[in-house]
Amino acid sequence: MMKSYRGIPLSELGNLSIKEFIDIAPARIRRSLKRLLEGKRQEREEIRLLEKIREAKKLIKEGKKQPRIRTHCRDFPVIPEMIGLTIEVYNGKEYVPVRIKPEMVGYYLGEFVLTRKMVQHGAPGVGASRSKAAPKK
Repeated sequence: MMKSYRGIPLSELGNLSIKEFIDIAPARIRRSLKRLLEGKRQEREEIRLLEKIREAKKLIKEGKKQPRIRTHCRDFPVIPEMIGLTIEVYNGKEYVPVRIKPEMVGYYLGEFVLTRKMVQHGAPGVGASRSKAAPKK
């Protein structure tokens, strides 16, 4: 079980601002978040997701219920601001709720929502094979 993220204990991770997290994040996440905050990246969906997260945190502090947060942004990294929220991520067919925990920081939202299901075949019906049980025509 992971006790810290890049030297910062998980208990303190939720207190980090997004700018402090950028300093300790891996290069790929650091670059995408910097471009998002500087306005060089015109990903409206990601900006809206960040605004929804901040609004939800504010409502929770006021003692209200968390609003539903739905997104298609599977490539958005899990940041410390998200800890404790439930975010519904689209898997191509439906929205799957993901409860964000401190251990998830640094991964992408899409890693927690599978896009394919395991095939579970049922029993074959009557006439599915050429056995003697099948009725003859």
